[in-house]
Amino acid sequence: MRRMQLRWPGSRRREQGALLLAALEAADRGWPVVPGARAVRGVFGPCSCGEQRCPLPGAHPHDPPLAAATTDGRMVQWWWERRAPGAPVLVATGRSVCGVSLPAAAGERVLRYFADLGVPVGPVLAAPGRHVLLVAPFTLEELGGLLAERPWVPGSLRYHGPGGYVLLPPSQTGAGGVHWVSPPVGNGLWLPQVGTLLEGLIAASVAEPDDSRLAY
Repeated sequence: MRRMQLRWPGSRRREQGALLLAALEAADRGWPVVPGARAVRGVFGPCSCGEQRCPLPGAHPHDPPLAAATTDGRMVQWWWERRAPGAPVLVATGRSVCGVSLPAAAGERVLRYFADLGVPVGPVLAAPGRHVLLVAPFTLEELGGLLAERPWVPGSLRYHGPGGYVLLPPSQTGAGGVHWVSPPVGNGLWLPQVGTLLEGLIAASVAEPDDSRLAY
């Protein structure tokens, strides 16, 4: 698909252009995306969803719903240019990409551990208070079987599988921004199996309290 040239003056326009580009790149990889609610400041609450006590301003699906996530570049371009310029980029997990998130300190530790062992990891992003490792798609049954083999799994680990979502850089939330720690390489289609990383993720998370505000 031929894309429009992005020539938007000003920092706000550049931010909107960067989000559009991130959404299009994700869609090109086969990752279905949808605009998320935006963090705002106003009398109607901290989030564009309108909930006065929204626990995740700018960090959750709203309108359109998560089920509308698509890889159609024309739809993606219309969303971020016309309907929701500047909106966070949410990728729906389960179909072509999944994720595992853990507290930021544990995430930094486990990445050093994997590097020392020569264990390859895929794209890794940092959200406020947490790291998210993107992994190959898994089913809830497969994940349940893997977790059942462990005597104990820390509650600070979160699994973004079917029906879930992950925010992609350079999204901004009410708690802060999202950025790549390890961006996708090449076409970004290779992703590790969650089972190859799970032991290290569990070990790194055992001693970490979970006080993250970004609890998606």
